[in-house]
Amino acid sequence: MSSRIVKTALDTWFAARGWKPFKFQREVWKAIADGRSGMLHATTGAGKTYAVWLGALQAFVRARKAAASTNARPVAEPLTVLWLTPMRALAADTLRALQQPLEALGAEVHPWSVGARSGDTTSAERSAQNQRLPTVLVTTPESLSLLLARVDAHEVLGHVRMAVVDEWHELLGNKRGVQVQLALARLKRWNPGLAIWGMSATLGNLHEAMHALLGHEEGVLVQGQVPKKLVIDSLLPGVAERFPWGGHLGLTMLPQVIEEIAASSTTLVFTNTRSQAEIWYQAMLEAKPEWAGLIALHHGSLDREVREWVELGLKSGELKAVVCTSSLDLGVDFLPVERVLQIGSPKGVARLLQRAGRSGHAPGRPSRITLVPTHSVEMVEGSAARVAIAAGHIEARHSPEQPLDVLVQHLVTVALGGGFVPDDLYEEVRGTAAYESLARENWQWCLEFVAQGGPSLAAYPDYKRVVPDAEGVWRVPDARLARRHRMNIGTIVSDASISVQYVGGSKIGSVEESFVARMKLGDCFLFGGRMLELVRIHDMTAWVRRASGKRAAVPRWGGGRMPLSNTLADAVVQQLAQAGEGRYDSPELQCVRPLLEIQQQWSALPTPQTLLAETLSTREGSHLFLYPFAGRHVHLGLASLLAWRVAQHEARTFSIAVNDYGFELLSATEVDWPALLPRVLTLPQGEGEDQRAALLHEVLASLNAGELAQRRFREIARVSGLIYQGYPGEKRSSKQLQASSSLFWEVFRKYDPGNRLLLQAEQELLAQELEIGRLRASLERIAMQRLVLKPLARPTPFSFPLMVELFREKLSNENVADRIARMVEQLEKAAGGAVTAGGVERVKGTLAFGQEGPGKPPKPVSQRRDRRRPPRPSRPLPPL
Repeated sequence: MSSRIVKTALDTWFAARGWKPFKFQREVWKAIADGRSGMLHATTGAGKTYAVWLGALQAFVRARKAAASTNARPVAEPLTVLWLTPMRALAADTLRALQQPLEALGAEVHPWSVGARSGDTTSAERSAQNQRLPTVLVTTPESLSLLLARVDAHEVLGHVRMAVVDEWHELLGNKRGVQVQLALARLKRWNPGLAIWGMSATLGNLHEAMHALLGHEEGVLVQGQVPKKLVIDSLLPGVAERFPWGGHLGLTMLPQVIEEIAASSTTLVFTNTRSQAEIWYQAMLEAKPEWAGLIALHHGSLDREVREWVELGLKSGELKAVVCTSSLDLGVDFLPVERVLQIGSPKGVARLLQRAGRSGHAPGRPSRITLVPTHSVEMVEGSAARVAIAAGHIEARHSPEQPLDVLVQHLVTVALGGGFVPDDLYEEVRGTAAYESLARENWQWCLEFVAQGGPSLAAYPDYKRVVPDAEGVWRVPDARLARRHRMNIGTIVSDASISVQYVGGSKIGSVEESFVARMKLGDCFLFGGRMLELVRIHDMTAWVRRASGKRAAVPRWGGGRMPLSNTLADAVVQQLAQAGEGRYDSPELQCVRPLLEIQQQWSALPTPQTLLAETLSTREGSHLFLYPFAGRHVHLGLASLLAWRVAQHEARTFSIAVNDYGFELLSATEVDWPALLPRVLTLPQGEGEDQRAALLHEVLASLNAGELAQRRFREIARVSGLIYQGYPGEKRSSKQLQASSSLFWEVFRKYDPGNRLLLQAEQELLAQELEIGRLRASLERIAMQRLVLKPLARPTPFSFPLMVELFREKLSNENVADRIARMVEQLEKAAGGAVTAGGVERVKGTLAFGQEGPGKPPKPVSQRRDRRRPPRPSRPLPPL
């Protein structure tokens, strides 16, 4: 078969489905035919998978024919293509998509096979793959690292001719992406002709993303401009609350959500947390019991069989709605999905686009996403997101720089996979974007760390993980340590989880151990849309039975509190400035207009050129409200920094509350904010590195940095292999893991203070939790803005949610509900409108569901002048 016949066969297959190749698809096919690597950026549902896969098939069949004509060894090796996906849910769907074109080529690709390998792969499948891997393997970064740790890794992976990284934007900004970079560098050393292609739909820094994927190799950037209608609207309440607050989950919108689902064929209802998904699913079932079996729940803690049942139901169109989390964010092709509802703010433009693409997931079909605000100000975010998307403003994502814990893990992996020579591997590692500036001294430190655990652990044989043999090749000498490493490969770090299973029945899923540890036998909780009663805990399993008629707790999982992105925050401020000029040009702004008018009447609205600050005196003390619109992580750092600076003038105690729009500082004694604020809202003296170092010192001094950094170190210790989670059936508890990491933390600080992992913990704390880069940029922007300081007679719509944050810390839920109801009534009367009884009841009722929300604010921070050590909070700050 000539290349022309191959092309004709694939064109015929395309035409049989009513498809016609897009220009960008043909560009990718040509680049692959020319042996180029690259990255494809196109809208969700535009046909990225077939752009790369059909190009690969055409190139491979031509090469196979050429090799056969010269009697050369057949080109197609047992494993020819690696297709990396960030989520297990994508593997089965990708598998089906890759399988279909093979049938069009028939004998030309015989006996090619396609298979998947991930955490969901059964032991029988794994056993068969260990004997012979398929020609095309769909896998995850963690499973690829496990393949690299095989003794025969070079033999198995050395003939891979193409590696495809799907949803590269999802991996790029975290350690999993670094893990991919290191794995690809290893594959390229074994096969310098390896073609690497990445696919992405939502990225703002394409060239940087392609460099992170390809390293120093030149690549082709293909952008697929496919006309696609995108509809972004908001489900607006009849009357917007003029004094909203965070913490309730928008369930007052439930009747309207039910109406929207009823009017559509199939709907995805996205939430930002698994707890929120559980609550909404249960509320929908209670509202429409006749929908039992027609609506479903999907999140990463549910059992594989449950998730697969939901995914098949979506594909077949049998399900009317699925309440889900980011577990369905990416790439899964559900053609019946007509629309998407987003509960609460998506927090970022890229996430909004990604979720919108789950509807109309095919070329030519419109995508529609409807935002369901959980409080009034989120309506402004809906309008802002639409404007940002129209302007092409999408968040950039950056690769982490030199995470040594990932490199240490990779060294042990490569040592298991045939061993390495240090100088050769150093050059290989420096070929990646993450480690291109890796210094020799840091490399040497990593080698010494895997050889003996550093100077403080040299006496313990468990930390002699990799040693050179007589020929200078570094290998793992101990089979027990090798087995331990393989069981703990990966960079995904979360609290220890335990299985949830019916007594005498099937497994339902898993919850975090810290949640179950707080429960007593007989307590009930909501999970998988079911009311469950805890019967016993044994062998890392929570045995349960069905329950009814009891009030249930809702499991909490980490990672649920995403900060507002810079891109969306800037767009929100632009919308507020527009409203300040009397322009309410969108349905969302029209709906929230009463709130914004009260805010402007009693105070002011922020603009890009101004920084709004408000002061208020109440029986609690002196309040300062500041609105930088920089996201909750930055606001925590800014609030602590300002409190610390004020305390340098006079010792004070402050309570802090933050949200995505601003923060509150509350002092029991009067503070002269007009005099102090201009002095504390500045960058440190100096320029360049001196200024950055001074700011870093102040931020660390203002927070309980030791406790926060120790928490980061706990994750680093797991990734680097200092502590391990145990073998199957003997997972160690989170308390054991915490105790182990704390012990290493104290040992290193006392006997090995120069340990690079301690420094990494501090750097990650600053970069990821406190976002020191955004914090500095915020201070720089504040220095250019005009300060607008407004003394208040009563709380404004913007300050009210911050005050509620502190009330929730001090009072029980019932007391909070009563107090909020009274405050809302008083504020509404002051605003010139009497609040209805229904409005007050709505606030009370929604609080009963407010188990997730933004969470509790930090405890009061006691600021003292003490030059011997940094000031510490009265208790550790809660997780961010």
